[in-house]
Amino acid sequence: MESLVHGCVIVKVLWLSALVVFLFSVILTWLLRMYALRNSVIDIPNERSSHSVPTPRGGGVAIVISFMAVLPYLWYSELLQFSDMCGLLGAGGALAILGFLDDHGHIAARWRLAGHFIASGWILFWLGGLPAIEMFGTRFDLGWIGTVLGAFYIVWLLNLYNFMDGIDGLASVQTITTCVGACVLYYWLGENRLIPTSLLLAISAGGFLCWNFPPARIFMGDAGSGFLGIVLAALSLQASQSNPDFLWAWLILLGVFIVDATFTLMRRLLRGERVYEAHRTHAYQYASRRHKAHLPVTLTVLLINVLWLFPWAAAVVLFKLDGPIALLVAYAPLVALAIRYNAGTPEHV
Repeated sequence: MESLVHGCVIVKVLWLSALVVFLFSVILTWLLRMYALRNSVIDIPNERSSHSVPTPRGGGVAIVISFMAVLPYLWYSELLQFSDMCGLLGAGGALAILGFLDDHGHIAARWRLAGHFIASGWILFWLGGLPAIEMFGTRFDLGWIGTVLGAFYIVWLLNLYNFMDGIDGLASVQTITTCVGACVLYYWLGENRLIPTSLLLAISAGGFLCWNFPPARIFMGDAGSGFLGIVLAALSLQASQSNPDFLWAWLILLGVFIVDATFTLMRRLLRGERVYEAHRTHAYQYASRRHKAHLPVTLTVLLINVLWLFPWAAAVVLFKLDGPIALLVAYAPLVALAIRYNAGTPEHV
Protein backbone atom coordinates (compact mmCIF):
# COMPACT_ATOMS: atom_id res chain seq x y z
CA MET A 1 0.00 0.00 0.00
CA GLU A 2 2.82 2.38 0.90
CA SER A 3 4.59 1.76 -2.42
CA LEU A 4 1.34 2.43 -4.29
CA VAL A 5 0.91 5.76 -2.51
CA HIS A 6 4.54 6.65 -3.24
CA GLY A 7 4.01 5.79 -6.92
CA CYS A 8 0.92 8.02 -7.09
CA VAL A 9 2.88 10.90 -5.54
CA ILE A 10 5.64 10.48 -8.14
CA VAL A 11 3.13 10.51 -10.99
CA LYS A 12 1.45 13.62 -9.56
CA VAL A 13 4.79 15.42 -9.20
CA LEU A 14 5.79 14.48 -12.73
CA TRP A 15 2.53 15.60 -14.34
CA LEU A 16 2.57 18.87 -12.42
CA SER A 17 6.19 19.45 -13.47
CA ALA A 18 5.31 18.67 -17.08
CA LEU A 19 2.43 21.15 -17.15
CA VAL A 20 4.50 23.93 -15.58
CA VAL A 21 7.48 23.29 -17.87
CA PHE A 22 5.33 23.32 -21.01
CA LEU A 23 3.49 26.54 -20.14
CA PHE A 24 6.70 28.23 -19.02
CA SER A 25 8.45 27.24 -22.25
CA VAL A 26 5.59 28.56 -24.41
CA ILE A 27 5.35 31.87 -22.55
CA LEU A 28 9.11 32.41 -22.32
CA THR A 29 9.52 31.74 -26.04
CA TRP A 30 6.93 34.44 -26.73
CA LEU A 31 8.78 36.87 -24.43
CA LEU A 32 12.08 36.08 -26.12
CA ARG A 33 10.49 36.72 -29.50
CA MET A 34 9.36 40.16 -28.30
CA TYR A 35 12.85 40.84 -26.95
CA ALA A 36 14.48 39.79 -30.24
CA LEU A 37 12.16 41.97 -32.32
CA ARG A 38 12.75 45.02 -30.13
CA ASN A 39 16.52 44.58 -30.03
CA SER A 40 17.02 43.52 -33.66
CA VAL A 41 18.24 40.04 -32.77
CA ILE A 42 17.16 38.89 -36.22
CA ASP A 43 18.42 36.17 -38.53
CA ILE A 44 18.68 37.91 -41.92
CA PRO A 45 18.56 35.51 -44.90
CA ASN A 46 21.74 35.18 -46.97
CA GLU A 47 23.19 32.79 -49.53
CA ARG A 48 23.90 30.26 -46.73
CA SER A 49 20.38 30.35 -45.28
CA SER A 50 17.54 27.88 -45.64
CA HIS A 51 14.91 30.54 -44.94
CA SER A 52 13.80 33.57 -46.93
CA VAL A 53 12.12 35.78 -44.29
CA PRO A 54 13.98 37.73 -41.56
CA THR A 55 13.17 35.89 -38.33
CA PRO A 56 13.97 36.50 -34.64
CA ARG A 57 16.47 34.08 -33.14
CA GLY A 58 17.51 32.95 -29.68
CA GLY A 59 14.24 31.29 -28.70
CA GLY A 60 16.06 28.15 -27.59
CA VAL A 61 16.86 29.94 -24.33
CA ALA A 62 13.26 29.10 -23.34
CA ILE A 63 14.12 25.39 -23.54
CA VAL A 64 17.25 25.95 -21.46
CA ILE A 65 15.56 27.87 -18.66
CA SER A 66 12.37 25.83 -18.47
CA PHE A 67 14.30 22.54 -18.32
CA MET A 68 17.09 23.63 -15.97
CA ALA A 69 14.68 25.33 -13.58
CA VAL A 70 12.87 22.06 -12.89
CA LEU A 71 16.00 19.96 -12.22
CA PRO A 72 16.44 21.02 -8.55
CA TYR A 73 12.77 20.22 -7.97
CA LEU A 74 13.26 16.75 -9.46
CA TRP A 75 16.23 16.22 -7.16
CA TYR A 76 14.24 17.44 -4.16
CA SER A 77 11.43 15.05 -5.11
CA GLU A 78 13.99 12.19 -5.36
CA LEU A 79 13.39 11.79 -9.10
CA LEU A 80 16.94 12.79 -10.03
CA GLN A 81 20.30 11.97 -8.49
CA PHE A 82 22.41 14.85 -7.18
CA SER A 83 25.36 13.94 -9.42
CA ASP A 84 23.16 13.90 -12.52
CA MET A 85 21.66 17.27 -11.58
CA CYS A 86 25.11 18.82 -11.14
CA GLY A 87 26.32 17.44 -14.46
CA LEU A 88 23.29 18.69 -16.39
CA LEU A 89 23.17 22.12 -14.73
CA GLY A 90 26.89 22.80 -15.07
CA ALA A 91 27.44 21.61 -18.63
CA GLY A 92 24.05 22.68 -19.96
CA GLY A 93 24.34 26.13 -18.41
CA ALA A 94 27.86 26.62 -19.76
CA LEU A 95 26.83 25.64 -23.30
CA ALA A 96 23.76 27.85 -23.16
CA ILE A 97 25.81 30.88 -22.08
CA LEU A 98 28.44 30.18 -24.74
CA GLY A 99 25.75 29.86 -27.40
CA PHE A 100 23.93 32.98 -26.19
CA LEU A 101 27.12 35.04 -26.46
CA ASP A 102 27.76 33.63 -29.93
CA ASP A 103 24.18 34.44 -30.98
CA HIS A 104 24.68 38.07 -29.91
CA GLY A 105 28.19 38.50 -31.30
CA HIS A 106 30.89 36.11 -32.41
CA ILE A 107 33.17 33.73 -30.54
CA ALA A 108 36.13 32.23 -32.38
CA ALA A 109 35.72 28.56 -33.28
CA ARG A 110 38.73 27.50 -31.20
CA TRP A 111 37.31 29.06 -28.03
CA ARG A 112 33.90 27.50 -28.65
CA LEU A 113 35.54 24.11 -29.10
CA ALA A 114 37.56 24.55 -25.91
CA GLY A 115 34.35 25.36 -24.04
CA HIS A 116 32.71 22.26 -25.53
CA PHE A 117 35.46 19.95 -24.26
CA ILE A 118 35.45 21.55 -20.81
CA ALA A 119 31.69 21.05 -20.57
CA SER A 120 31.99 17.43 -21.75
CA GLY A 121 34.67 16.82 -19.12
CA TRP A 122 32.31 18.22 -16.47
CA ILE A 123 29.58 15.77 -17.48
CA LEU A 124 31.91 12.78 -17.53
CA PHE A 125 33.24 13.74 -14.09
CA TRP A 126 29.77 13.69 -12.53
CA LEU A 127 28.71 10.55 -14.42
CA GLY A 128 31.89 8.72 -13.46
CA GLY A 129 33.28 8.41 -16.99
CA LEU A 130 32.05 6.45 -19.98
CA PRO A 131 29.98 3.42 -18.91
CA ALA A 132 30.86 -0.06 -20.15
CA ILE A 133 29.94 -0.75 -23.78
CA GLU A 134 28.40 -4.03 -24.90
CA MET A 135 29.20 -5.32 -28.39
CA PHE A 136 28.61 -8.75 -29.93
CA GLY A 137 27.75 -10.25 -26.56
CA THR A 138 30.86 -8.92 -24.81
CA ARG A 139 31.05 -6.03 -22.35
CA PHE A 140 34.03 -3.68 -22.66
CA ASP A 141 35.17 -1.35 -19.88
CA LEU A 142 37.45 1.08 -21.71
CA GLY A 143 38.77 2.96 -18.67
CA TRP A 144 40.52 6.26 -19.42
CA ILE A 145 40.33 5.57 -23.18
CA GLY A 146 36.57 5.44 -22.77
CA THR A 147 36.63 8.82 -21.06
CA VAL A 148 38.46 10.33 -24.04
CA LEU A 149 36.04 8.70 -26.47
CA GLY A 150 33.13 9.89 -24.33
CA ALA A 151 34.39 13.48 -24.52
CA PHE A 152 34.57 13.34 -28.31
CA TYR A 153 31.13 11.74 -28.46
CA ILE A 154 29.60 14.54 -26.39
CA VAL A 155 31.37 17.28 -28.36
CA TRP A 156 30.33 15.77 -31.68
CA LEU A 157 26.69 15.39 -30.63
CA LEU A 158 26.38 18.98 -29.45
CA ASN A 159 28.03 20.27 -32.62
CA LEU A 160 25.94 18.17 -34.96
CA TYR A 161 22.86 19.55 -33.24
CA ASN A 162 24.09 23.02 -34.19
CA PHE A 163 24.64 21.83 -37.77
CA MET A 164 21.22 20.20 -38.04
CA ASP A 165 19.26 23.12 -36.60
CA GLY A 166 18.73 24.69 -40.00
CA ILE A 167 15.06 24.41 -40.91
CA ASP A 168 11.84 25.07 -39.03
CA GLY A 169 10.94 22.60 -36.30
CA LEU A 170 13.59 20.00 -37.12
CA ALA A 171 15.74 20.13 -33.96
CA SER A 172 12.69 20.25 -31.69
CA VAL A 173 11.01 17.31 -33.44
CA GLN A 174 14.22 15.28 -33.22
CA THR A 175 14.48 16.03 -29.49
CA ILE A 176 10.85 15.15 -28.78
CA THR A 177 10.81 11.88 -30.71
CA THR A 178 14.15 10.78 -29.27
CA CYS A 179 13.24 11.56 -25.66
CA VAL A 180 9.71 10.16 -25.83
CA GLY A 181 11.00 7.04 -27.57
CA ALA A 182 13.60 6.59 -24.83
CA CYS A 183 10.91 7.06 -22.15
CA VAL A 184 8.78 4.32 -23.70
CA LEU A 185 11.76 1.96 -23.62
CA TYR A 186 12.50 2.88 -20.00
CA TYR A 187 8.89 2.18 -19.05
CA TRP A 188 8.88 -1.20 -20.80
CA LEU A 189 12.04 -2.26 -18.95
CA GLY A 190 10.94 -0.86 -15.58
CA GLU A 191 13.65 1.83 -15.53
CA ASN A 192 11.16 4.47 -14.40
CA ARG A 193 13.77 6.60 -12.63
CA LEU A 194 15.21 7.53 -16.03
CA ILE A 195 11.91 8.87 -17.36
CA PRO A 196 11.55 12.33 -15.69
CA THR A 197 14.56 14.12 -17.21
CA SER A 198 14.02 12.85 -20.75
CA LEU A 199 10.28 13.48 -20.60
CA LEU A 200 10.66 17.03 -19.31
CA LEU A 201 13.31 17.84 -21.91
CA ALA A 202 10.84 16.71 -24.60
CA ILE A 203 8.10 18.85 -23.05
CA SER A 204 10.30 21.96 -22.83
CA ALA A 205 11.19 21.47 -26.51
CA GLY A 206 7.48 21.03 -27.24
CA GLY A 207 6.68 24.41 -25.73
CA PHE A 208 9.27 26.03 -27.98
CA LEU A 209 7.98 24.07 -30.99
CA CYS A 210 4.64 25.88 -30.66
CA TRP A 211 6.52 28.95 -31.97
CA ASN A 212 9.06 27.15 -34.17
CA PHE A 213 6.76 24.82 -36.10
CA PRO A 214 6.84 25.61 -39.85
CA PRO A 215 6.59 28.43 -40.67
CA ALA A 216 8.73 29.40 -37.69
CA ARG A 217 8.09 32.65 -35.84
CA ILE A 218 11.39 32.39 -33.96
CA PHE A 219 14.57 30.35 -34.39
CA MET A 220 16.33 28.31 -31.74
CA GLY A 221 19.82 29.78 -32.03
CA ASP A 222 23.10 28.27 -30.84
CA ALA A 223 22.13 28.68 -27.18
CA GLY A 224 19.31 26.19 -27.64
CA SER A 225 20.81 23.76 -30.16
CA GLY A 226 24.12 23.34 -28.33
CA PHE A 227 22.28 22.90 -25.06
CA LEU A 228 20.04 20.19 -26.53
CA GLY A 229 23.01 18.36 -28.01
CA ILE A 230 24.98 18.19 -24.78
CA VAL A 231 21.97 17.31 -22.63
CA LEU A 232 20.93 14.51 -24.99
CA ALA A 233 24.49 13.17 -24.91
CA ALA A 234 24.44 13.26 -21.10
CA LEU A 235 21.07 11.50 -20.93
CA SER A 236 22.26 8.76 -23.28
CA LEU A 237 25.32 8.10 -21.09
CA GLN A 238 23.23 8.28 -17.92
CA ALA A 239 20.88 5.63 -19.32
CA SER A 240 23.71 3.35 -20.42
CA GLN A 241 24.93 3.20 -16.82
CA SER A 242 21.77 1.24 -16.02
CA ASN A 243 21.80 -0.86 -19.18
CA PRO A 244 24.50 -0.81 -21.90
CA ASP A 245 21.82 -1.52 -24.51
CA PHE A 246 20.36 1.93 -23.91
CA LEU A 247 23.41 3.59 -25.49
CA TRP A 248 22.78 1.75 -28.76
CA ALA A 249 19.09 2.59 -28.51
CA TRP A 250 19.89 6.30 -28.14
CA LEU A 251 22.33 6.22 -31.06
CA ILE A 252 19.63 4.63 -33.22
CA LEU A 253 16.97 7.12 -32.14
CA LEU A 254 19.33 9.98 -33.02
CA GLY A 255 20.17 8.35 -36.36
CA VAL A 256 18.81 11.01 -38.71
CA PHE A 257 20.97 13.74 -37.17
CA ILE A 258 24.05 11.54 -36.70
CA VAL A 259 24.04 10.17 -40.25
CA ASP A 260 23.30 13.43 -42.06
CA ALA A 261 25.82 15.47 -40.07
CA THR A 262 28.58 12.84 -40.12
CA PHE A 263 28.16 11.95 -43.80
CA THR A 264 28.18 15.63 -44.77
CA LEU A 265 31.24 16.36 -42.63
CA MET A 266 33.22 13.45 -44.07
CA ARG A 267 32.49 14.48 -47.67
CA ARG A 268 33.52 18.07 -46.96
CA LEU A 269 36.69 16.92 -45.20
CA LEU A 270 37.66 14.74 -48.14
CA ARG A 271 37.36 17.78 -50.44
CA GLY A 272 39.56 19.81 -48.12
CA GLU A 273 36.86 22.33 -47.21
CA ARG A 274 36.88 24.38 -44.02
CA VAL A 275 34.30 22.37 -42.11
CA TYR A 276 33.80 25.06 -39.47
CA GLU A 277 32.47 27.53 -42.05
CA ALA A 278 28.72 27.92 -42.56
CA HIS A 279 27.17 26.04 -45.46
CA ARG A 280 23.88 24.54 -46.52
CA THR A 281 24.87 21.19 -48.00
CA HIS A 282 23.29 18.83 -45.49
CA ALA A 283 20.78 16.35 -46.91
CA TYR A 284 17.90 17.98 -45.02
CA GLN A 285 18.82 21.37 -46.51
CA TYR A 286 18.92 20.01 -50.05
CA ALA A 287 15.60 18.26 -49.38
CA SER A 288 13.91 21.44 -48.15
CA ARG A 289 15.03 23.31 -51.27
CA ARG A 290 14.04 20.48 -53.59
CA HIS A 291 10.57 20.28 -52.06
CA LYS A 292 10.36 24.08 -51.65
CA ALA A 293 9.20 23.85 -48.01
CA HIS A 294 10.44 22.94 -44.55
CA LEU A 295 7.30 21.20 -43.33
CA PRO A 296 7.52 18.05 -45.52
CA VAL A 297 11.12 17.46 -44.45
CA THR A 298 10.41 17.96 -40.74
CA LEU A 299 7.38 15.66 -40.87
CA THR A 300 9.33 13.04 -42.81
CA VAL A 301 12.02 13.03 -40.13
CA LEU A 302 9.30 12.57 -37.52
CA LEU A 303 7.91 9.56 -39.41
CA ILE A 304 11.36 8.03 -39.89
CA ASN A 305 12.06 8.36 -36.18
CA VAL A 306 8.75 6.82 -35.11
CA LEU A 307 8.15 4.17 -37.76
CA TRP A 308 11.72 3.08 -38.61
CA LEU A 309 14.26 3.99 -35.94
CA PHE A 310 12.17 3.42 -32.82
CA PRO A 311 11.37 -0.23 -33.70
CA TRP A 312 15.07 -0.98 -34.15
CA ALA A 313 15.91 0.70 -30.84
CA ALA A 314 13.17 -1.36 -29.20
CA ALA A 315 14.56 -4.54 -30.76
CA VAL A 316 17.91 -3.87 -29.06
CA VAL A 317 16.55 -3.38 -25.53
CA LEU A 318 13.56 -5.76 -25.64
CA PHE A 319 14.74 -8.63 -27.81
CA LYS A 320 18.49 -8.29 -27.21
CA LEU A 321 19.34 -7.76 -30.87
CA ASP A 322 23.04 -6.92 -30.96
CA GLY A 323 23.44 -3.12 -30.78
CA PRO A 324 26.03 -2.59 -33.55
CA ILE A 325 24.12 -4.85 -35.95
CA ALA A 326 20.82 -3.07 -35.28
CA LEU A 327 22.52 0.31 -35.68
CA LEU A 328 24.02 -0.62 -39.06
CA VAL A 329 20.69 -1.91 -40.35
CA ALA A 330 18.84 1.15 -39.06
CA TYR A 331 21.41 3.56 -40.54
CA ALA A 332 21.61 1.92 -44.00
CA PRO A 333 18.55 3.65 -45.55
CA LEU A 334 19.57 6.93 -43.87
CA VAL A 335 22.92 6.76 -45.67
CA ALA A 336 21.06 6.02 -48.90
CA LEU A 337 18.92 9.13 -48.34
CA ALA A 338 22.04 11.22 -47.64
CA ILE A 339 23.50 10.06 -50.96
CA ARG A 340 20.22 10.63 -52.82
CA TYR A 341 20.01 14.21 -51.55
CA ASN A 342 23.70 14.93 -52.27
CA ALA A 343 24.71 15.54 -48.67
CA GLY A 344 28.10 17.24 -48.48
CA THR A 345 28.39 18.02 -52.19
CA PRO A 346 28.81 21.58 -53.53
CA GLU A 347 25.52 23.26 -54.36
CA HIS A 348 26.28 23.58 -58.08
CA VAL A 349 26.67 19.77 -58.45
